[in-house]
Amino acid sequence: GDLRSALITSVLSLERLELDLFRGRHHWVPATRRLFGGQIVGQALVAAARSVSREEQAHSLHCYFVRAGDPKVPVLYEVERTRTGKSFSVRSVKAIQHGKPIFTCQASFQLSQESPVQHQFTMPAAPPPEELLTQEELIHKFLQDPNLAERYRKHLNKIQASDVPIDIKPVNPPDVFCWEPQEPKQLLWVRARGYIGEMDMKVHCCVAAYISDYAFLGTALLPHRQYHTKFMVSLDHSMWFHAPFRADHWMLYECESPWAGGCRGLVQGRLWRRDGVLAVTCAQEGVIRVDQAPNQSKL
Repeated sequence: GDLRSALITSVLSLERLELDLFRGRHHWVPATRRLFGGQIVGQALVAAARSVSREEQAHSLHCYFVRAGDPKVPVLYEVERTRTGKSFSVRSVKAIQHGKPIFTCQASFQLSQESPVQHQFTMPAAPPPEELLTQEELIHKFLQDPNLAERYRKHLNKIQASDVPIDIKPVNPPDVFCWEPQEPKQLLWVRARGYIGEMDMKVHCCVAAYISDYAFLGTALLPHRQYHTKFMVSLDHSMWFHAPFRADHWMLYECESPWAGGCRGLVQGRLWRRDGVLAVTCAQEGVIRVDQAPNQSKL
């Protein structure tokens, strides 16, 4: 419908305190009680985008998470105008809480330029989102099982993220009760909830930054589902924006993890438009700590 997306009206709406100083507040906080990394990335890109001309569009960002975010206080975003060139501009953003940086980011913007050098991968085949259940519907389906153990019923209720302002439809959702290792790959249809419409492309890039961090690092856990995850948090996050897209339209999120080791996991992702155009590429590394002994049963 025409209900305005909360990602525009709330999550990514920053208060300007000074020319290059902004304050952001929180919409949804995960069960970990740490700030959602996608929110910080999205808000940092909003802050950076406010310091460049409307004609310049985001083409990449590279971020580091250096401290856990405190959900009880706002985040301050301090922008440094590192360089403004004829074709490219670079902005550095520091997110601050309690007087210390919790996150740093460099974002680069480019004026539109044409080039005959063009190619892309081919979009993977997937059923259309209209044929699939949302993540909430899948969780609700599991909760209807009368034989579901109470501890897992509580776990599913905890991760049932009704306040998350994005829609997600897994293409091949893993069985929540299955411990068999799976290939570290997943396909998800994703979009912002509500209406965003035709806006400055930088707005859709900021929304995609928020979306890209949700369930991304979990791809690295699919071959290791027999272990109980004690701790998982992002270390860094990078994005490259290739083609215009609408973040409130369904896009296929292709995620894969080529490597994990040393209590870290690496994931890579591609956001595809429904017409097969590669819109965004993402990469992230995170800390993953599990119990050494594998679980025996969930039932």
